[in-house]
Amino acid sequence: MNNDLSQTLQAEVTEALTNKQTFAIMGGNSKRFLQPANADKTIHLANHKGIIDYQASELYITARAGTPLDEIEALLAQHNQILGSEPPHFSQGSNKATLGGAIACGFSGSRRPFSGSLRDHVLGVKILNGQGQILSFGGQVMKNVAGFDVSRLMVGARGTLGVLLEITLKVIPKPEVETTLRFECLLQNAPQRMADFARMSLPLSAMAWLEGAVFIRLHGTEQVVRNVQQKIRGDEILNSPQFWLDLREHTHPFFHSIQPLWRLSVPPATPLTMPENEVFVDWCGGLRWWHTDKPAEVVNNMANQAAGYAYLFRDVKPVTGPQPPKALLPLHQQLKKAFDPYGVFNPGIMGVSS
Repeated sequence: MNNDLSQTLQAEVTEALTNKQTFAIMGGNSKRFLQPANADKTIHLANHKGIIDYQASELYITARAGTPLDEIEALLAQHNQILGSEPPHFSQGSNKATLGGAIACGFSGSRRPFSGSLRDHVLGVKILNGQGQILSFGGQVMKNVAGFDVSRLMVGARGTLGVLLEITLKVIPKPEVETTLRFECLLQNAPQRMADFARMSLPLSAMAWLEGAVFIRLHGTEQVVRNVQQKIRGDEILNSPQFWLDLREHTHPFFHSIQPLWRLSVPPATPLTMPENEVFVDWCGGLRWWHTDKPAEVVNNMANQAAGYAYLFRDVKPVTGPQPPKALLPLHQQLKKAFDPYGVFNPGIMGVSS
């Protein structure tokens, strides 16, 4: 379905400005484990959808913010292409992940260290700012420009800078073959083992540690993958796509724990000191998912000491989600004033209020 609600959404924001009301922005509501904004009204984007432009030969796609991610991925699959950052959906039942929600949250999957983050693949956006103006930034091709890349500022901003209307993304070819190999490895040895694999110039598209083993995903032509497999050995796992999908979508049994789930982003070589049954390591060691009841101060200090950061990702109640580091909070507040000077959108999110 192709449905452009830009003018309707603009009218809603204009009315809210007149009445001095605030909006919570909602797409498919798939990320409802994150605490919602404390706003007067909700602006719904799920029906503002449709693929506007797709040039497979030029490796880009433009779609409205409410377009379901699975529809975009299905279209790309017809042309043997994929979203390079493998953004997670976290869809549940009728709550389907949308392109706008994925961009607003900025989450990337296991392919990130090798193909780039979701932010790296954003070429342009059209937004509705907090003054009721529709603005466009970027384009359809990669360009080197000075100053802020405004389109990429929207990635991970969780709607605090404006309502995403349209997004243009770079896409990448789907590998001809992908195979996952398993290597037994103690948790404390995982950072070094992963670093060793990374130095071997292998055709990698994912690397993780889970339940006593390092998993590496090889990609390329069938001949290249088989040659590498014969060289480094390892145990080939069955149903490799499902394995990485379960990790990306948090449907793997590891994520079924009732303990709070923390997300730690740290340098890959950072030692792993948590119990083996409590942690899943992704991004070649740079991302750690940790089930723990330890106080927030303890987890945050552990990440800070490693020159990284941490936040509570999921708990029995909705969580606040990622916040700008203290050093960057003033910058985010300045951007908020520029794009949403009256604090219309998502008050209380990302450390800013209306």
